[in-house]
Amino acid sequence: MLMMLKLLLLLWVFNYSETIPTHVMGKKGGSIILPCEFKAIEIFHIRLNRQSKHILVYENKYCSKRVCRKGACDVIIKDLRLRDAGKYILEIYYINAKSVLEPQIRTYQLHIYDDISVKIGENLKLDVLLPDAHKVTHQNKSSTEWKKVWKRDSKKRVSGTHGRLKDSNGTLSIKVFTDDDAGTYRVMDYDGEILITVTVTDEKSSVDA
Repeated sequence: MLMMLKLLLLLWVFNYSETIPTHVMGKKGGSIILPCEFKAIEIFHIRLNRQSKHILVYENKYCSKRVCRKGACDVIIKDLRLRDAGKYILEIYYINAKSVLEPQIRTYQLHIYDDISVKIGENLKLDVLLPDAHKVTHQNKSSTEWKKVWKRDSKKRVSGTHGRLKDSNGTLSIKVFTDDDAGTYRVMDYDGEILITVTVTDEKSSVDA
């Protein structure tokens, strides 16, 4: 009996880890839906996790909170913030025909994007260095090449590409913003998934456009 339980647990962990993620993208300040795409006569409970932490999902019909259940088991996240980016795991508990509780697992990769403008000579501040951020790359507006500007290795050692760049409390800052600093900044995790994309323009160019 004990051996059977261990085997079932092993199979459950295998299925859990091998779940193919659904990619979802949303703009900062907007909202997204994590679709469960699962139909059951009776869904008993849903549980949303991120970075091994449980996220409370409000299940009221007229939910005014930031994270709400919608329909059978979809989850809506409102007022998106850059720090919401990353991997989410949704556990769906339901009762089958034999009234046995079984979990279904859904995995999501949430990508947040934003657009900002900065005046030439001011400091550019990007609140994008999430705990699971591995590197930040930059594509200049006049180039197709992606250049690495910041990296954190597996031992949490951080490296930058130039002296104007500073990393502090989750914020990546570039002193004395120049025209060459404009363009797109992309934050990647250790699996190569995109967490955050920020398009930066100089304020003068955005006004002229």
